[in-house]
Amino acid sequence: MSKTWNKRTQAVHSGIRRSQYGEVSEAIFLTQGFVYDSPEAAQQRFEQLGDDEFIYARYGNPTVAMFEDRIAAIEGAEAAFATASGMAAVNGALTSMLKAGDHIVSSRALFGSCLYILEEILTRYGVEVTFVDGTDLDQWRAAVRDDTRAVFLEPISNPTLEIVDLRAVAEIAHAAGALVVVDNVFVTPTFSRAFEMGADVVVYSATKHIDGQGRMLGGVILGSEEFIRKTVEPYLKHTGGAMSPFTAWAMLKGLETLDLRVRAQSGAAQVLAEAISGDARLARVIFPGLEDHAQAAIVADQMHGPGTVIALDIKGGKEAAFRFLNALELVTISNNLGDTKSIITHPATTTHQRLTQEQRDHLGITPGLVRLSVGLEDADDLLADLNSALDAI
Repeated sequence: MSKTWNKRTQAVHSGIRRSQYGEVSEAIFLTQGFVYDSPEAAQQRFEQLGDDEFIYARYGNPTVAMFEDRIAAIEGAEAAFATASGMAAVNGALTSMLKAGDHIVSSRALFGSCLYILEEILTRYGVEVTFVDGTDLDQWRAAVRDDTRAVFLEPISNPTLEIVDLRAVAEIAHAAGALVVVDNVFVTPTFSRAFEMGADVVVYSATKHIDGQGRMLGGVILGSEEFIRKTVEPYLKHTGGAMSPFTAWAMLKGLETLDLRVRAQSGAAQVLAEAISGDARLARVIFPGLEDHAQAAIVADQMHGPGTVIALDIKGGKEAAFRFLNALELVTISNNLGDTKSIITHPATTTHQRLTQEQRDHLGITPGLVRLSVGLEDADDLLADLNSALDAI
């Protein structure tokens, strides 16, 4: 496949493996295992797997391989390994590379389940974890040590949409010999420049924009051929976190329209954010596409677009936020994001409820904060719904 193709073309054509029937739409290979012509052939495949050979669906599958090849082409990575969920991707990327005695530095503003892996799982097995405020480069410099194995961050934090200077953090990490692992779900593959900015490993919850239609759980880890094949693959194929072939087929179909959907969603999010910014009923409107965003210059430098998520801090705290949520008619209340349907949630009582009040206060997750993932509805209809719900406060 041509490396000069743009992302939208890669999303339609990369990674195709056609059978002898010459199908247009990618085939679903719903099989657990594969047969061999002879015991000698089986032995040879187990000793040295060929480029387009498979042993067992937990290790690899033609449909899954098509998805891996396609998302790698879009992201600009050498290789990818598809997982059963986004959290399987985060866990697989980190756990496969770390061992007892290793040190990792992470931004503090993360999705709740990512925090659980860092705070509860990795530390349980002897990994030392240091948390920093992601936007404070001095904290990164102070925390990264000669024995730091990796740094972990969300370039756009969940849910307060802080932007980490990925280029600067990568320089700090690489100077100490550490790998840079990025949970890139809010940026999306469409707007990502993660590898260009210095990331070594990128993970996605494919459940979000890649599927984008509320159907499938999935994830993917992207990186160098050596990291994926020698570090990630041995861990995941033995611990069982692989993506199913049917899920991979649905994700392939999602990739074909990813660029179109994300750009439309981001455009609508820009319209909404600009329209409600400064509303007297709101304490804050946070969106990476607004000029008053605290890290607007970094957004322009390291992303092709602002994303699809807006954070609204409603005056009046939890009670006002709940009245607002209950008054919405078009926007759906759910804890997912990146869907064709606009989705909203109250992080303090859902995605980040396990955090202490002190942690939520530090991260800016106020009682009035809601996270809005903008879908494909007409922006005028969404704006009318938001204004109507704000009137209900």
